[in-house]
Amino acid sequence: MTDLIATLRSIVGDLQVLTAEADRAPFELDWRGRYRGHALCVVRPGNTAEVAAIVQACAAGGVAMVPQGGNTGLVGGGVPLESGDEVVINLTRLNRVRTVDPDNNTLIVEAGCTLAAVQAAAAEHDRLFPLSLASEGSCQIGGNLSANAGGVHVLRYGNTRELTLGLEVVLPDGQIWNGLRGLRKDNTGYDLKHLFIGAEGTLGIITAAVLKLFPLPRARAVAWVALDDAAEAIHLLGSVREACGERLSAFEIVGRAALDLVLEHIPGSADPLREQSACYALIELTDPAADADLQKPLQTVLSAQMTAGRIRDAVIAASEAQAQSLWALRENISEAQRIEGISIKHDIAVPVSCISEFLRRADSALRQAFPDVRIVAFGHAGDGNLHYNLSKPVTTDNAVFISQTAEINRVVHDIVTQLGGSISAEHGLGQLKRDEILRYKSPVEMTLMRSIKQALDPHGLMNPHKLL
Repeated sequence: MTDLIATLRSIVGDLQVLTAEADRAPFELDWRGRYRGHALCVVRPGNTAEVAAIVQACAAGGVAMVPQGGNTGLVGGGVPLESGDEVVINLTRLNRVRTVDPDNNTLIVEAGCTLAAVQAAAAEHDRLFPLSLASEGSCQIGGNLSANAGGVHVLRYGNTRELTLGLEVVLPDGQIWNGLRGLRKDNTGYDLKHLFIGAEGTLGIITAAVLKLFPLPRARAVAWVALDDAAEAIHLLGSVREACGERLSAFEIVGRAALDLVLEHIPGSADPLREQSACYALIELTDPAADADLQKPLQTVLSAQMTAGRIRDAVIAASEAQAQSLWALRENISEAQRIEGISIKHDIAVPVSCISEFLRRADSALRQAFPDVRIVAFGHAGDGNLHYNLSKPVTTDNAVFISQTAEINRVVHDIVTQLGGSISAEHGLGQLKRDEILRYKSPVEMTLMRSIKQALDPHGLMNPHKLL
């Protein structure tokens, strides 16, 4: 291993190969503190050629590699295992915006660019890159691609897979595949980029991407709506869609328990409405025309729903500052949960029409088994993705509760599957759900996935024991 470390230092320089325990530590722990591993070393390449040389050296030595971006994942996919014999390849230094093509509505960025930096580069050219996550200031586009991140605007623009036209990838043997084509039509065989998007670094290392851009929204309307339950939220979603069409860019659902955690743990947070409700919807309309009147159609549909008794109360942001404060209530839920303490997290997807049934069935089953369970449910109602997180109200009771994770997962995931859903909507499988997925994917699907892994990574060196 000494020879390998010397080779890695010759590729990237001594300062970019971290071997001391204190230097490695930040790269060996996920941000929630749930997964901690030990790496042989952490290497930080500065360009694609260096990534390729690192991979070639590791492959020649039979050493496993863990690609890592901003390390903001929720399933342990970007941290090493405990064995201490893996090399973490951190891509933070690959942070250049290579080109922006406003006429083609594309830009090419390297994998280490933060999502916020990609958004800013687009905005400098009066364009929008619509992927939006609470962690956008620290998560990196390579990780977003590897997990096929979703976020709050999937309803209008699609997830990361749908926002990507081309990739540059270092393969497990160190070859570089240059698929950086900004084409919306290319019918010349298998669309290889889709193998690597959502693969969690198990098939290769994404080093750059061609991403789609859109007109920059110049008008926005945001509303916070109180509802009796999720069924009313889904009815409201349909009504807003009918009334506002493609201007509807986000429709989030927030349970009262989630809001309460934000109000308790996030300084400056305030309840937008006087009376409490069981469920809330956060609605956003946008338009590229600066003079577009979005308040009026939103007011019209909300007034009609209020008159019909389908919503309890609502507030429409009167300024950009108010709009941001409403969004902060939604975006700070994960941080509030982290402060509160560990919980059993689920990132599930069901058909939009089944959201209410899922919540009804899962809530009932869990409260019957665990009468004092706290259910923190929130997420992207517009695309059927819910974050369904469970804990005990008294933090000291959580240790025993967390020990029952397998039993609780079985309840939640069985209901999801019965409704035609997925046990991982946007976070991936990583270490957290690597074994769980075996119960819910068919043997045919698992065989196909393993065949692809074997074809591209026959020695199993690329992020082993993640996803598969």
